[in-house]
Amino acid sequence: MNFQNPEPEQIRDLLRRVKTIAVVGFSPDPGRPSHNIGRMMKRFGYRIIPVRPGIAEGLGERAYPDLSSVPDPVDLVDVFRASEHVGAIVDECLRLGHKAIWLQDGVIDEAAAQRAVAGGMTVIMDRCILRDYTRLAADA
Repeated sequence: MNFQNPEPEQIRDLLRRVKTIAVVGFSPDPGRPSHNIGRMMKRFGYRIIPVRPGIAEGLGERAYPDLSSVPDPVDLVDVFRASEHVGAIVDECLRLGHKAIWLQDGVIDEAAAQRAVAGGMTVIMDRCILRDYTRLAADA
């Protein structure tokens, strides 16, 4: 069975419920998509928690080396890592009890997505959160 993203209405509802987004693979470089999209989502009112080893902060928030180190509740994990890292990220999310994961454009792992869904998570794969936010949530 192939993975299917939630319907647009479900994605809109998720984006309305979410307050805090952990951005895995956040880049301190303002030219990188993870930085730019994180900055834009922060402007739209979300709290952005950068997750990347080796940086102390990003977008005015303390950064953490991995999801397990984040002390605050996270509503959504937004992944800007290569597809081969998704399985381990999903396993960490399941272990931590996270309820939703977003895999950005080009980040695809069918098996990990199925595992996350089976574990009770909402999964959006191979989509841009900023594009979906501006298309779905902003106009509603």
